[in-house]
Amino acid sequence: MVIILIAAALLGLLLFFEKEENRKGIVPTKTILSVLFVITAAMQQHPIHSYFVFVLIGLIFCLGGDVCLALPQEKAFLVGLILFLLGHVLYIVAFLQVASFGGLPWPSVVATLGISTGVYLWLRPHLGRMHGPVAAYVIVITAMVCMAWALSGNRSLDITGRCLALIGAISFYVSDLFVARDRFLQASFVNRLVGLPAYYCGQFLLAFSIGLLQ
Repeated sequence: MVIILIAAALLGLLLFFEKEENRKGIVPTKTILSVLFVITAAMQQHPIHSYFVFVLIGLIFCLGGDVCLALPQEKAFLVGLILFLLGHVLYIVAFLQVASFGGLPWPSVVATLGISTGVYLWLRPHLGRMHGPVAAYVIVITAMVCMAWALSGNRSLDITGRCLALIGAISFYVSDLFVARDRFLQASFVNRLVGLPAYYCGQFLLAFSIGLLQ
């Protein structure tokens, strides 16, 4: 509860700095806030050790991605994109540890694939040199959400943990839509006002899911 309260206060501060475009405030605030979701994951009991390890490492990669995306340089953005892509790969591996393809809700998977295809076609005319990296990123994050649906179908796991993991993955997905909109379509504080809460909600939910799957 203490961590959640601190994180909520830092998120409010981060949004203030984002609105003011205060880079000196954004970088340390975002870094500390992201360190908190790593600490949250490390503090959880982990009845499924492999799930814990892969989620924790994924969160650490995302922490690195957060720092890079807070920097203004084009190369920093590309490095951040790669770190987030690796984070998603680790989440995929984590979800595979506990997935149940027999209980996979196929309509939800088809809907996810359809949305991702639409998003890519929406972004494609604006990507320029980032066409390849963004295409790879869309594929990986879509696979991550699909694996979260597969995890949700494993009824041997506690429903609370399953819901946290699924909602966390979807929240992360939604936040990335606003990052893409801000980067390639229309830069606006609204993107961060919606995207940052969705992102941190997703990361903290994934961190808490570690201790609640069983």
